[in-house]
Order: sequence, then structure tokens, then C-alpha cells
Amino acid sequence: MRRLFFWGRAGLMAAALAVLGNAWAAWPDKPLKIVVAFPPGSSTDIVARALSVPLSEALGQPVVIENKPGAGGNIATVGVARSAPDGYTFLMHSVAYAVNPSLYSKAGYEVGKELSAVALAAVSPNILFVHPSVKANTLAELLALSKTDKLSYASSGNGTTTHLGAELLFRNLAKVDVQHVPYAPASAANAVVSGQVPLGSTSIPPVVQLAKAGKVRPIAVTSLKRSGALPDVPTVAELGYPGFEANTWFAMFAPQGTPEDVLQRVNAEVNRILQTRGVSEGFAAQSLEAIRMDRATLEAYMAAEAKKWAGVVQLTGAKVD
Repeated sequence: MRRLFFWGRAGLMAAALAVLGNAWAAWPDKPLKIVVAFPPGSSTDIVARALSVPLSEALGQPVVIENKPGAGGNIATVGVARSAPDGYTFLMHSVAYAVNPSLYSKAGYEVGKELSAVALAAVSPNILFVHPSVKANTLAELLALSKTDKLSYASSGNGTTTHLGAELLFRNLAKVDVQHVPYAPASAANAVVSGQVPLGSTSIPPVVQLAKAGKVRPIAVTSLKRSGALPDVPTVAELGYPGFEANTWFAMFAPQGTPEDVLQRVNAEVNRILQTRGVSEGFAAQSLEAIRMDRATLEAYMAAEAKKWAGVVQLTGAKVD
């Protein structure tokens, strides 16, 4: 009898594992959605679309992109956080995800609580650039010009690192007054090209081709090392402000409570996709560096980024509401 009971229990365990295996095999059994926190054409959108096709192929289901801009990304963030944690809704956001809880009085979420970090996709430097008519070819000349002329700069929006990094540089470090003019992420570079604003501070992808075509003049990048896309452009750090860094990263998130197996699967697929030649070279052409990170490391990185940018917000006194 004991022997029969043992085999009976083993049989039940095997049946249970089979059921779990079938449940896992059933995911995904319908299209997935990636909600992008910024408009079409933004750097966040570029990254999401670059990953969506190979991710669809890997998972065997369509991956639909839905742009949901507004409130610096908070609308999309809160919307995804309130979605069912069933593995079918994801968020593609930028570093603004880590910045906004310190910047807004009511962002609607806290880093690490309402959403789980799924995968880091890419990191990109920001870039300072001017309209060709501006009589400044270097950062020193630009800062000197700002003391005699009333300059303004276009950023990719209130509270982005393109805004906070520029404020940190201009007001706190260089002690110059340059007026901030926020634009939608996809519009800031064009505002400089059209001459609406003489100076721009944006993430680098929309600027690379404009710079190569001579439609804007790059001044400096905000990473610690030079950009491979524009290697002749110096860093702010090497121009007299050592340690200065204000990058933009792009990452995927999912509602808290999404099954860990699903999160691990998507993390693994994204990390694999980032190694493929088409994606890595496509990112490099836009000065995006593909970065692979496991989930545990990514969650810690998100916490560190939130702490870092909270300090910058406090130092600059930036607020958007």
C-alpha cells in the first residue's frame, strides 16, 4: 500500500507539472502591447519599434506599439501600472521614469512599486547643439555668448535629463542664465533647425543626421566618453566639468504582479535581440549603446537612478507642477 501511495503521489506531481508546463506553453496566446511613453519619432519610440519586430518573431505573437504621451511619460506609466498583470501589457520608458517621482508633486507612482523592471534596452548621451547661425563653435564660446546675448535652449521636455542636465550645467556649474523652452521629444531638434530656438539639449539620436547634414552644429555630448556616432564632438566632462554625466536610457517595464516567468522570458529575449547584428548596428548608428542587464541588476539600477536624479532635482530646484 505504501508503494502504491508513493507512486500515486508521484503521478499527481507529474500531472501538476504537466499542467503548469501547458500553461506556460500557452503564453503568449494573443498579441502583446508595448505602450510607449512618448510620441512617434522620439528616441523611446525608436527603441521600442526596433525591438518589437524581433520580439514578435521570438514570441510567436504580434507586438503592437501604442504611443501614449503626456505629463512627461506619467500618463503611460500610470496606465500600464493599472493594467492587468497578465504578461500582455508592457511599458517602454526613458530615464524620465526614474526622474518624475521627484519632479512632480503627484507623479502617480514610485520607482520599484507599481511596475517591475523587465529589460534595459539602450543608453544614449544627450547632446548640446546650436543653429549654424549661432556664433559659437565650442562650449566655452557658447557660455561666453550667453553672458552677452539672451539665449534660450530647447529640451525634450520638462523634467527630462535633457532639461535637468542643461540646468545643472548652465545655472549650477557655469553660472549663466539660459532660458529653458520645453518641446515634445520629437520636436526639440526641429525647433533648432528651423531657428525657433538657437540652442538645443536633446538625446542624441534625432541629432546625428542633422549634424552630419550641417543643419545643426554639435557643441558637446553629456556622456563620460565620446559618442561613436559623432566621435569628433567632445564631452562636457573633458571641457572643464569633470565627472559631468547626464545620459538617457530606455527600458521596458510591466505591471507589478506580472508572473516572474514571463518577466524572465521577456528579459532573456530582449537581451538576446540586443546582441543580434541588425539591432546592435542599428542602435549604434543612432548613437544608442545596446545594454544587456538581468532583472535583479536592473531593479537595483532603477533604484540608484531614482536616487541620483532626486539629488539633481533638489540641486536645480526644478519643478514642473
